[in-house]
Amino acid sequence: MTGESGGLLGRLRIEGPGMPEALARIAETILNDPETAAHASIVDLAERSGTSTATVTRFSRTLGFKGYANLRVAVATETGRAEQARWETDISGDIAPDDPLEDVLGVVTAADTRAIQATAAGLDVAAMERVAAAIAGAGRVEVFGLGSSGTAARELAFRLERIRVPVWHRTDSHTALTNAALLRPGDVAIGLSHSGRTREVIETLAEAADHGALTVAVTSFGRSPLAEVADVVFTTSVHETTFRVAALSALHSQLLVLDLIYVAVAQRTYERTAEALELTVRAVDAHRLPEKIPSRKRLPKGNQ
Repeated sequence: MTGESGGLLGRLRIEGPGMPEALARIAETILNDPETAAHASIVDLAERSGTSTATVTRFSRTLGFKGYANLRVAVATETGRAEQARWETDISGDIAPDDPLEDVLGVVTAADTRAIQATAAGLDVAAMERVAAAIAGAGRVEVFGLGSSGTAARELAFRLERIRVPVWHRTDSHTALTNAALLRPGDVAIGLSHSGRTREVIETLAEAADHGALTVAVTSFGRSPLAEVADVVFTTSVHETTFRVAALSALHSQLLVLDLIYVAVAQRTYERTAEALELTVRAVDAHRLPEKIPSRKRLPKGNQ
């Protein structure tokens, strides 16, 4: 399984509460003070979290690291990045009904920025290269997602279609399943689900896998059922705010991943892409207003 190491602190926020009690305490300890955790020995972290060194080692391996030393380096790297881009990182995600819109703008902007930064920090570039190369040469690409994830899936399909990639976005689960059954080795299926537990998306990706297609999951949970059926997993990060539950907050992070896929495919099909974009721009050019619209002088009221 590729690319399950999403932004570490983002993963801990999302997956930590669902871990076994002892592991959840370690995740909470790290999140409460990442800077201290980045310099703590395995004994220190075990004592601060009320666990044992063996449990800390198990925690590290659960997250995909060889041992605690690798985990600590990852925490240090991520906290260092956060320091460099630390503008309003302590802003709360709470929004009260009477908060001024200027304050709400700050909360939403900070939350989305942090989610995008955490997603970018955890992206597996080699996995992205693999997916882009497969899409560039695929005979058929199927993209599927429901709800908010469906919005992101539709956007990816639109972009790829415009550069002559044979791509389809299915909004109906039965249609998605029947078309997944027609995929072959060399084709690609991409499933999006914030939770990684959307039954229809899991079934569609599993069907595609049964027929030899490369399967790609985009989810906030790297150890979810959707991730289990995928060849490649891209883990997104979310930062909730009041009125914006996780599934809605995940959209910007999903779009980052999909935008990178699109650009990477366009790089590999440069001549074809350049020609396609030129043709499509020209096709709709007549429907755009000129840059300078002649001004209309308003007549005096008595002459109207």
